[in-house]
Amino acid sequence: MIKVADDLSSGDHVCAIPDSPEHLGELTAGFVSQGVARDERIVFYDDDGAADRLLRRLDEDGHDVESLLRSRQLDIIPPEGTRRIFALPLPDVHAGVSDEVARSLAGGWNGMRFTGQMHGTIAPGAVASLPEYDGLLARLVRENDHALTALCTYDHAHFPGDQIEIMQALHRDHLAPVGAYDDGLLRIVRLGPGHARLAGEIDHSNRTKITSLLHSSLDAVLRSPDASAEIGLDLASVRFVDVATAAALVHAAEAFPATHRLVLHRVRPRVQRVLDRCGAAFSPQLSFTDAPLPVAPPPFG
Repeated sequence: MIKVADDLSSGDHVCAIPDSPEHLGELTAGFVSQGVARDERIVFYDDDGAADRLLRRLDEDGHDVESLLRSRQLDIIPPEGTRRIFALPLPDVHAGVSDEVARSLAGGWNGMRFTGQMHGTIAPGAVASLPEYDGLLARLVRENDHALTALCTYDHAHFPGDQIEIMQALHRDHLAPVGAYDDGLLRIVRLGPGHARLAGEIDHSNRTKITSLLHSSLDAVLRSPDASAEIGLDLASVRFVDVATAAALVHAAEAFPATHRLVLHRVRPRVQRVLDRCGAAFSPQLSFTDAPLPVAPPPFG
Protein backbone atom coordinates (compact mmCIF):
# COMPACT_ATOMS: atom_id res chain seq x y z
CA MET A 1 0.00 0.00 0.00
CA ILE A 2 1.31 3.44 -0.92
CA LYS A 3 0.93 5.88 1.97
CA VAL A 4 1.03 9.63 1.75
CA ALA A 5 2.99 11.24 4.58
CA ASP A 6 0.02 13.34 5.68
CA ASP A 7 -2.14 10.22 6.04
CA LEU A 8 0.19 8.16 8.21
CA SER A 9 -1.40 6.86 11.38
CA SER A 10 0.07 5.85 14.70
CA GLY A 11 0.71 2.13 14.48
CA ASP A 12 1.97 2.21 10.88
CA HIS A 13 5.11 0.36 9.79
CA VAL A 14 6.36 2.01 6.61
CA CYS A 15 9.34 1.70 4.30
CA ALA A 16 11.07 4.57 2.50
CA ILE A 17 14.01 4.70 0.08
CA PRO A 18 15.75 8.10 0.38
CA ASP A 19 17.19 9.69 -2.73
CA SER A 20 20.07 11.39 -0.93
CA PRO A 21 21.41 12.31 2.53
CA GLU A 22 19.26 15.46 2.43
CA HIS A 23 16.18 13.37 1.69
CA LEU A 24 17.05 10.95 4.50
CA GLY A 25 17.31 13.88 6.93
CA GLU A 26 13.99 15.26 5.68
CA LEU A 27 12.24 11.91 6.16
CA THR A 28 13.65 11.29 9.62
CA ALA A 29 13.08 14.79 10.97
CA GLY A 30 9.53 14.77 9.65
CA PHE A 31 8.81 11.42 11.27
CA VAL A 32 10.16 12.68 14.60
CA SER A 33 8.22 15.96 14.29
CA GLN A 34 5.02 14.03 13.71
CA GLY A 35 5.66 12.02 16.86
CA VAL A 36 6.31 15.18 18.87
CA ALA A 37 3.02 16.66 17.66
CA ARG A 38 1.18 13.51 18.75
CA ASP A 39 2.81 13.40 22.20
CA GLU A 40 4.56 10.14 21.42
CA ARG A 41 7.99 9.10 22.65
CA ILE A 42 10.57 8.69 19.88
CA VAL A 43 13.62 6.44 19.93
CA PHE A 44 16.30 7.10 17.33
CA TYR A 45 19.00 4.49 16.72
CA ASP A 46 22.17 6.34 15.78
CA ASP A 47 25.08 5.23 13.62
CA ASP A 48 27.60 7.17 11.55
CA GLY A 49 26.73 10.44 13.33
CA ALA A 50 23.19 10.50 11.95
CA ALA A 51 21.83 11.87 15.25
CA ASP A 52 23.82 15.09 14.86
CA ARG A 53 22.23 15.70 11.48
CA LEU A 54 18.79 14.91 12.88
CA LEU A 55 19.15 17.32 15.81
CA ARG A 56 20.41 20.08 13.51
CA ARG A 57 17.42 19.63 11.21
CA LEU A 58 14.95 19.61 14.13
CA ASP A 59 16.49 22.84 15.41
CA GLU A 60 16.13 24.37 11.93
CA ASP A 61 12.47 23.37 11.98
CA GLY A 62 11.87 25.26 15.23
CA HIS A 63 11.88 22.45 17.79
CA ASP A 64 13.27 22.98 21.28
CA VAL A 65 15.83 20.20 20.93
CA GLU A 66 17.18 20.53 24.47
CA SER A 67 13.70 20.15 25.91
CA LEU A 68 12.99 17.08 23.76
CA LEU A 69 16.19 15.41 24.95
CA ARG A 70 15.79 16.50 28.57
CA SER A 71 12.25 15.13 28.80
CA ARG A 72 13.37 12.03 26.91
CA GLN A 73 10.52 12.43 24.49
CA LEU A 74 13.36 12.02 22.01
CA ASP A 75 15.78 9.31 23.09
CA ILE A 76 19.00 8.90 21.10
CA ILE A 77 20.61 5.46 21.23
CA PRO A 78 24.35 5.98 20.57
CA PRO A 79 26.13 3.95 17.85
CA GLU A 80 27.66 1.47 20.29
CA GLY A 81 24.22 0.87 21.82
CA THR A 82 22.64 0.41 18.40
CA ARG A 83 25.25 -2.17 17.38
CA ARG A 84 24.93 -3.95 20.72
CA ILE A 85 21.18 -4.35 20.17
CA PHE A 86 21.77 -6.11 16.86
CA ALA A 87 24.11 -8.56 18.59
CA LEU A 88 21.29 -9.73 20.90
CA PRO A 89 19.15 -12.81 20.21
CA LEU A 90 15.83 -11.90 18.59
CA PRO A 91 13.74 -12.92 21.64
CA ASP A 92 15.77 -10.45 23.73
CA VAL A 93 15.18 -7.68 21.19
CA HIS A 94 11.46 -8.46 21.24
CA ALA A 95 11.34 -8.31 25.02
CA GLY A 96 13.36 -5.08 25.13
CA VAL A 97 11.17 -3.23 22.62
CA SER A 98 7.99 -4.48 24.28
CA ASP A 99 9.25 -3.17 27.62
CA GLU A 100 10.09 0.20 26.06
CA VAL A 101 6.58 0.55 24.62
CA ALA A 102 5.03 -0.31 28.00
CA ARG A 103 7.36 2.14 29.74
CA SER A 104 6.42 4.90 27.26
CA LEU A 105 2.71 4.40 27.84
CA ALA A 106 3.19 4.24 31.62
CA GLY A 107 5.14 7.49 31.41
CA GLY A 108 2.14 9.30 29.94
CA TRP A 109 3.11 9.30 26.26
CA ASN A 110 0.47 8.43 23.68
CA GLY A 111 2.69 5.81 22.10
CA MET A 112 6.20 5.15 20.89
CA ARG A 113 7.84 5.36 17.51
CA PHE A 114 11.29 4.58 16.32
CA THR A 115 13.58 4.96 13.35
CA GLY A 116 17.27 5.48 12.73
CA GLN A 117 20.28 4.02 10.99
CA MET A 118 19.61 0.31 10.82
CA HIS A 119 22.50 -0.82 8.60
CA GLY A 120 24.01 -2.50 11.65
CA THR A 121 21.61 -5.32 10.79
CA ILE A 122 23.84 -6.26 7.84
CA ALA A 123 27.16 -5.64 9.60
CA PRO A 124 29.37 -8.41 10.99
CA GLY A 125 28.16 -9.37 14.46
CA ALA A 126 24.44 -9.12 13.74
CA VAL A 127 22.79 -12.33 14.89
CA ALA A 128 19.91 -12.34 12.39
CA SER A 129 19.24 -11.36 8.79
CA LEU A 130 17.69 -8.04 7.81
CA PRO A 131 14.37 -9.69 6.81
CA GLU A 132 14.29 -11.44 10.19
CA TYR A 133 14.73 -8.15 12.03
CA ASP A 134 12.02 -6.56 9.92
CA GLY A 135 9.68 -9.49 10.54
CA LEU A 136 10.21 -9.05 14.26
CA LEU A 137 9.42 -5.35 13.96
CA ALA A 138 6.23 -6.08 12.01
CA ARG A 139 5.19 -8.49 14.75
CA LEU A 140 5.87 -5.89 17.46
CA VAL A 141 3.80 -3.28 15.62
CA ARG A 142 0.87 -5.71 15.38
CA GLU A 143 1.13 -6.77 19.01
CA ASN A 144 1.16 -3.22 20.34
CA ASP A 145 -2.08 -2.15 18.65
CA HIS A 146 -1.35 1.39 17.39
CA ALA A 147 1.05 2.15 20.25
CA LEU A 148 4.19 1.50 18.16
CA THR A 149 5.01 3.26 14.88
CA ALA A 150 8.09 2.51 12.78
CA LEU A 151 9.85 4.13 9.82
CA CYS A 152 12.39 1.91 8.05
CA THR A 153 14.74 3.76 5.69
CA TYR A 154 17.02 1.94 3.27
CA ASP A 155 19.47 4.31 1.62
CA HIS A 156 21.83 3.36 -1.18
CA ALA A 157 24.86 4.59 0.75
CA HIS A 158 24.50 1.83 3.35
CA PHE A 159 22.41 -0.94 1.78
CA PRO A 160 23.24 -2.92 -1.38
CA GLY A 161 20.69 -2.65 -4.15
CA ASP A 162 19.60 -6.28 -3.83
CA GLN A 163 18.92 -5.79 -0.11
CA ILE A 164 16.82 -2.70 -0.84
CA GLU A 165 14.75 -4.63 -3.39
CA ILE A 166 14.17 -7.43 -0.89
CA MET A 167 13.06 -5.01 1.83
CA GLN A 168 10.77 -3.14 -0.55
CA ALA A 169 9.10 -6.43 -1.42
CA LEU A 170 8.70 -7.43 2.23
CA HIS A 171 7.05 -4.19 3.36
CA ARG A 172 3.33 -3.88 2.88
CA ASP A 173 3.31 -0.08 3.26
CA HIS A 174 5.56 2.37 1.44
CA LEU A 175 5.80 6.13 1.53
CA ALA A 176 4.74 7.71 -1.73
CA PRO A 177 7.63 9.50 -3.41
CA VAL A 178 7.31 13.27 -3.33
CA GLY A 179 8.12 15.27 -6.43
CA ALA A 180 11.43 16.95 -5.76
CA TYR A 181 14.65 18.03 -7.39
CA ASP A 182 17.62 16.32 -5.77
CA ASP A 183 21.14 16.26 -7.20
CA GLY A 184 22.81 15.05 -4.00
CA LEU A 185 23.99 18.59 -3.22
CA LEU A 186 20.70 20.52 -3.32
CA ARG A 187 17.16 19.31 -2.64
CA ILE A 188 14.06 21.32 -3.56
CA VAL A 189 10.59 20.33 -2.38
CA ARG A 190 7.57 22.35 -3.49
CA LEU A 191 5.16 23.03 -0.63
CA GLY A 192 2.36 24.70 -2.55
CA PRO A 193 1.80 27.44 -5.14
CA GLY A 194 4.76 29.81 -4.93
CA HIS A 195 6.36 28.10 -1.91
CA ALA A 196 9.28 25.69 -1.66
CA ARG A 197 11.80 24.37 0.81
CA LEU A 198 15.48 24.18 -0.12
CA ALA A 199 18.17 22.13 1.61
CA GLY A 200 21.89 21.69 1.02
CA GLU A 201 24.24 23.83 -1.06
CA ILE A 202 23.77 25.99 -4.15
CA ASP A 203 26.59 26.66 -6.61
CA HIS A 204 27.21 26.81 -10.37
CA SER A 205 26.14 23.17 -10.78
CA ASN A 206 22.53 23.74 -9.71
CA ARG A 207 22.08 27.53 -9.83
CA THR A 208 19.83 27.36 -12.88
CA LYS A 209 17.39 25.22 -10.88
CA ILE A 210 16.86 28.16 -8.52
CA THR A 211 16.13 30.66 -11.28
CA SER A 212 13.85 28.13 -12.97
CA LEU A 213 12.05 27.56 -9.65
CA LEU A 214 11.47 31.30 -9.18
CA HIS A 215 10.15 31.76 -12.70
CA SER A 216 7.77 28.79 -12.46
CA SER A 217 6.64 29.83 -8.96
CA LEU A 218 5.87 33.36 -10.09
CA ASP A 219 4.01 32.03 -13.13
CA ALA A 220 1.92 29.70 -10.91
CA VAL A 221 1.07 32.53 -8.53
CA LEU A 222 0.11 34.94 -11.32
CA ARG A 223 -2.19 32.31 -12.82
CA SER A 224 -3.94 31.57 -9.51
CA PRO A 225 -6.45 34.17 -8.26
CA ASP A 226 -6.28 32.74 -4.73
CA ALA A 227 -2.48 32.55 -4.39
CA SER A 228 -0.46 34.83 -2.16
CA ALA A 229 1.42 37.75 -3.67
CA GLU A 230 4.56 36.40 -1.99
CA ILE A 231 6.93 33.83 -3.43
CA GLY A 232 8.36 32.12 -0.36
CA LEU A 233 11.53 30.05 -0.12
CA ASP A 234 12.44 28.35 3.15
CA LEU A 235 16.25 28.40 3.36
CA ALA A 236 16.63 27.09 6.92
CA SER A 237 18.51 24.03 5.66
CA VAL A 238 20.61 25.81 3.03
CA ARG A 239 24.20 25.80 4.29
CA PHE A 240 25.91 27.60 1.40
CA VAL A 241 25.19 29.79 -1.60
CA ASP A 242 27.82 31.21 -3.91
CA VAL A 243 27.96 34.87 -4.86
CA ALA A 244 26.49 34.34 -8.33
CA THR A 245 23.46 32.56 -6.84
CA ALA A 246 22.94 35.33 -4.29
CA ALA A 247 23.07 37.91 -7.07
CA ALA A 248 20.61 35.85 -9.13
CA LEU A 249 18.12 35.82 -6.23
CA VAL A 250 18.37 39.59 -5.85
CA HIS A 251 17.98 40.21 -9.60
CA ALA A 252 15.05 37.79 -9.83
CA ALA A 253 13.21 39.65 -7.06
CA GLU A 254 13.85 42.98 -8.76
CA ALA A 255 12.23 41.61 -11.92
CA PHE A 256 9.01 40.68 -10.11
CA PRO A 257 5.85 42.71 -10.86
CA ALA A 258 5.33 45.57 -8.41
CA THR A 259 2.46 43.63 -6.82
CA HIS A 260 4.65 40.67 -5.83
CA ARG A 261 7.77 40.04 -3.79
CA LEU A 262 10.23 37.32 -2.90
CA VAL A 263 10.37 36.37 0.78
CA LEU A 264 13.29 34.30 2.07
CA HIS A 265 12.46 32.46 5.29
CA ARG A 266 14.88 31.50 8.08
CA VAL A 267 18.09 32.37 6.27
CA ARG A 268 21.29 31.27 8.00
CA PRO A 269 23.76 34.03 8.96
CA ARG A 270 26.43 32.76 6.57
CA VAL A 271 24.00 32.82 3.65
CA GLN A 272 22.58 36.19 4.76
CA ARG A 273 26.05 37.75 4.62
CA VAL A 274 26.50 36.66 1.00
CA LEU A 275 23.08 38.03 0.07
CA ASP A 276 23.83 41.34 1.79
CA ARG A 277 27.06 41.65 -0.18
CA CYS A 278 24.99 41.31 -3.35
CA GLY A 279 22.61 44.15 -2.48
CA ALA A 280 19.71 42.28 -0.92
CA ALA A 281 19.09 45.06 1.61
CA PHE A 282 18.45 47.56 -1.21
CA SER A 283 15.93 45.47 -3.14
CA PRO A 284 12.37 46.58 -2.24
CA GLN A 285 10.84 43.39 -3.57
CA LEU A 286 13.07 41.09 -1.54
CA SER A 287 12.46 40.59 2.17
CA PHE A 288 13.51 38.27 4.98
CA THR A 289 11.73 36.69 7.91
CA ASP A 290 12.63 34.32 10.73
CA ALA A 291 9.14 32.81 10.58
CA PRO A 292 8.49 29.48 8.84
CA LEU A 293 6.55 29.41 5.63
CA PRO A 294 2.82 30.02 6.13
CA VAL A 295 2.12 26.91 4.07
CA ALA A 296 2.86 24.03 6.44
CA PRO A 297 5.08 21.33 4.93
CA PRO A 298 3.93 17.73 5.11
CA PRO A 299 5.04 15.86 8.25
CA PHE A 300 7.69 14.10 6.21
CA GLY A 301 8.51 12.77 2.79
